[in-house]
Amino acid sequence: MAHRPIYLDHHSTTPVDPGVWEAMSPYFTEAFGNAASINHAYGWEAAKGVDNARRQIAELIGTEAERLIFTSGATESNNLVLKGVMRTARPGSHLVINLGEHRSIIDPAKRLQRGGNAVTQLPIDEHGMVNPQHVAEALRPNTVLVSVIWANNEVGTINAVAEIGEICRQKRVLFHTDATQAVGKIPIDLSQLPIDLMSFSAHKLYGPKGIGALWIRGGSPRIIIEPLIDGGGHERHLRSGTLPVPLIVGFGTASEIAKECLDEEAERLADLRDHLWSRLQRLEGVNLHGHPTHRLPGNLNISIAGVDGEALMTGLKAIAVSSGSACTTADPEPSHVLRAMGVNDALSRASLRFGIGRFNTRDEIEQAADVVIETVSRLRRLGVISDSDPEQPPNIPEDVS
Repeated sequence: MAHRPIYLDHHSTTPVDPGVWEAMSPYFTEAFGNAASINHAYGWEAAKGVDNARRQIAELIGTEAERLIFTSGATESNNLVLKGVMRTARPGSHLVINLGEHRSIIDPAKRLQRGGNAVTQLPIDEHGMVNPQHVAEALRPNTVLVSVIWANNEVGTINAVAEIGEICRQKRVLFHTDATQAVGKIPIDLSQLPIDLMSFSAHKLYGPKGIGALWIRGGSPRIIIEPLIDGGGHERHLRSGTLPVPLIVGFGTASEIAKECLDEEAERLADLRDHLWSRLQRLEGVNLHGHPTHRLPGNLNISIAGVDGEALMTGLKAIAVSSGSACTTADPEPSHVLRAMGVNDALSRASLRFGIGRFNTRDEIEQAADVVIETVSRLRRLGVISDSDPEQPPNIPEDVS
């Protein structure tokens, strides 16, 4: 097999942990029953695997297992929340999101707006953060739902979800957070947080693709959600369809592993990230995007002034890294998140998102830094430059720890 690039795109997806694959394997060939088949041992065996996985996931995020609804991923969970909540509300009800959200929040919000709902998109600051005061000021008497991403998928900024949730709770407005990038990366204890709904996926924490979850708060007042999919009501009548038992088992095992190694892994990834940033600052005109301290441990998002973005990506074949969000790389437009942060289009096109993960080594980080430095230096020698403003000074914070 030819030498493969160093993988530094863990915000896009993660490799399945060997322990996850080992746990999943029997459910493809031996324990292959349908978890809804209640009349024989094959179904009981599958149901037991699902129940155990639900418990493992709940323990990672500090909640009860029965509060979890399995979906195909966070995109479906986000759609279920926005459409399912807003369609049960009075016509014209108000939804609040922000410009730093993933497209799986922004696009459903646009559809709801076309259908007659009022939608407010809040700004984000230069670090990609939502100001809680802006949320408070946006609330109206007919506001039904606020959705704020927990950790930004592009720049890694961690939002003040506890403060925003408390603002919503005081006004009796539902608060949802897309925690896809946060779960398994930073500590989460939903029993201690004013959150009503939370979306996340397995494949961002070394589990399989195609399985995610929606957490729904219990208690009063009861949260009413209109299902997107009908046909049996397998998941508390909110999501129909035969459960993908092997994927759910993998999701559970990935959650258990993440819980066991969360603190140690976060410290190691932050160290690798800081080392990479230290090396890359040898380049002139390098800019850090995202909050300098309130960010995911493995995230580093930079742009390099005066370099053509397309040529830069073409020159980085030795490393697997994203420019902007992996979910929108088919779109030639610059990152909507960076634009909302005030980054000009030329710098946005010359941005790199490094997602450092569980199996990356310090040697790989050294090699990646060498590749970026050598590629940028070569492009500058060849005069392959962008149309960015040469007068714009690089925005380089002192620390990203």
